[in-house]
Amino acid sequence: MEVSPAETALAATIADSARTGEALAVWGNASKHRMLRPVRVTRSVSSRDLTGITLYAPKELVISARAGTPLAEIERTLAQSGQHLIAEPPDFSLLMGTAGPQTLGGVVATNLSGPRRVAWGAMRDHVLGVRAINGAGEIVHSGGRVLKNVTGLDLCKLLTGSHGTLGLLTEITLKVLPAPERTGSLVLRGQDAARAVTSMSAALGSPYGVSAAAYLPAAAAKAIGQDSAMTLIRIEDFSASVAYRLDRLRAELGAHGESSDLLDDAMSRWIWRMIANAAPLDAAHEEAVWRVSVRPSAGPAVMAALVPLGAKIFMDWGGGLVWIAGPASVAAHQAVTDAARAAAGTWMVFRAPEALRLAVDVIPPEPAPLARIGVRVKAAMDPRGILNPGRMRAGA
Repeated sequence: MEVSPAETALAATIADSARTGEALAVWGNASKHRMLRPVRVTRSVSSRDLTGITLYAPKELVISARAGTPLAEIERTLAQSGQHLIAEPPDFSLLMGTAGPQTLGGVVATNLSGPRRVAWGAMRDHVLGVRAINGAGEIVHSGGRVLKNVTGLDLCKLLTGSHGTLGLLTEITLKVLPAPERTGSLVLRGQDAARAVTSMSAALGSPYGVSAAAYLPAAAAKAIGQDSAMTLIRIEDFSASVAYRLDRLRAELGAHGESSDLLDDAMSRWIWRMIANAAPLDAAHEEAVWRVSVRPSAGPAVMAALVPLGAKIFMDWGGGLVWIAGPASVAAHQAVTDAARAAAGTWMVFRAPEALRLAVDVIPPEPAPLARIGVRVKAAMDPRGILNPGRMRAGA
């Protein structure tokens, strides 16, 4: 691949900072700057000028684009050929209070995935190749532009989700798939959290190809204009197949005695976009937002533990992802992390005022053996520790 002048300039900037030891904030459009810990530096580098799709081979199910390319541009290009991004990346502009379009590099760097994650994997699972600039100012690449490749060390998974702490992504190659002709959803009304997880687990374990399952308690449903608690189960495919499978699933789950109905294509697409973007949280500007990941059967226990907090809550990924919005206080954070630990899960401060993000751990501390590996990886990729210092952990 040809190195662009913009990429060369960014590499020179990072190399210069490595020589002087000056720390850098690493961004795309900075649309997710309220995630994790604030990066307190005076200088930044951004991939926003690295734009454009560099390869699109619809028959090969592969697309490559520079990291600053707006995600919306990539989605429009894919839609023209009847294809889509598999991980269904969400748009958290409203949740984060940011106006700029999110970029491909930002989505990959944060490993953001939507409701389809439960069936088709995370964004990390669909990255075939990357180009990046490490903390020494060196341009590195890993992977390739084909579905089957064994080119070099797999840095793709390492850099995906690293939040700019190991390198600045400059170009990314993704696997894509044909977009479904139709989307439909089964809605079970009025269930409590435990019953909802039972229904979602049954649906996800069925032979009907469920691609998403979420539970909105009454308050979360009301936030998007619905009038009662909703357990939502999605199927995507050809129209006739979706209709048949939804009817079969409705008949089987209907034996449980719940009221149920079906959402048409337009309503299904809208409501799952709302769920992907965490709109049912209806999080106020001053509130903090957490994500807790647990085994689905533990999701209801996490919800129940946070009722005294007055938190706004809903579950995605069949109960395995619990979204929480509540007071931006150390006490509230402690309640969330206690609930996650009690459920043998993990957690993340997804959004919060700067003061809280500086005062608490934004992700769980790593076990000592993993922490030692992380230190070695950081030293190899960013020897002077100049890239997004403190983004994920204080002092790291």
